[in-house]
Amino acid sequence: MDLKHSRSVKLNDGHFMPVLAFGTLASDDVPKSKAAEATKMAIDVGFRHIDAAYVYQNEKEVGQAIRDKIADGTVKREDIFYTTKLWATFLRPELVRPALERSLKNLQLDYVDLFIIHIPTAMKPGEELMPKDASSKVIVDTVDLHDTWEALEKCKDAGLTKSIGVSNFNHKLLEMILNKPGLKYKPVCNQVECHPYLNQSKLLEFCKSKDIILVAYAALGSQKDFEWVEKDGPVLLEDPILNAIAKKHGRNPGQVALRYQVQRGVVVLAKSFNEKRIKENFQIFDFELTPEDMKAIDGLNRNFRYFQSRMFVDHPNFPFRDEY
Repeated sequence: MDLKHSRSVKLNDGHFMPVLAFGTLASDDVPKSKAAEATKMAIDVGFRHIDAAYVYQNEKEVGQAIRDKIADGTVKREDIFYTTKLWATFLRPELVRPALERSLKNLQLDYVDLFIIHIPTAMKPGEELMPKDASSKVIVDTVDLHDTWEALEKCKDAGLTKSIGVSNFNHKLLEMILNKPGLKYKPVCNQVECHPYLNQSKLLEFCKSKDIILVAYAALGSQKDFEWVEKDGPVLLEDPILNAIAKKHGRNPGQVALRYQVQRGVVVLAKSFNEKRIKENFQIFDFELTPEDMKAIDGLNRNFRYFQSRMFVDHPNFPFRDEY
């Protein structure tokens, strides 16, 4: 097996996805140009999987960075695995393809490698990313996700995306897609919050049984500067057990948290716009955690969510009511 595929997993549609991804989400106070700089650094360091989304509002910059790295000969387009996400205001089936085309236009690319439903809770269609009523309550929409999924299948058939998947789905919502009459393509992945404090072991087992890859976001915990993140949450990277394991291997706790996911068959996102950190986050392929380490990290689970998405709690598709 060549190096490229040894650091990748095979998806249920035959495509390969690199197991370590560079995340491009940044808070509003970070200038958009930073996303371009960081993406270029990440590609230079060795990242080949770029995880992005329409709602991050920086796809123009990220796309430019990818095209610059193709132009200077660092990579070819086919070396890069690019993920974008269908935002919740575009879940109506007739809005799906135009939403993807908008991302492609921003990126100036002909196709993406993966297109996923960002969240299963539809919101009122329109240009506002977070449509709210006079009392600042999110305005939701009711959409049959079967219809949304069919529209994603058509995007795959049209060659606009190589693979399709979902994000923030629980096992019931996944079952609903898998049991859809006339299903043409299964989701290749389910991207969810996953870290030692929320290890998603039941959802991981379920996904493995259905040949769906679990992709972990917030794998290093989360910054407090996003409005929807719990402010008083525990700081994952300060965890004493993670730090003890890191010390034993001569690593930092972030590298241990990322390595943990890769060893349990999870594709993991690492997000940082800091050059030193980007380099460190990529250095997880030259050491291995022992079975004892893995067990100790499993033991840190406390089912704690940084991203609780409470504004959608009344939505019929709110995914976090169930255990997994």
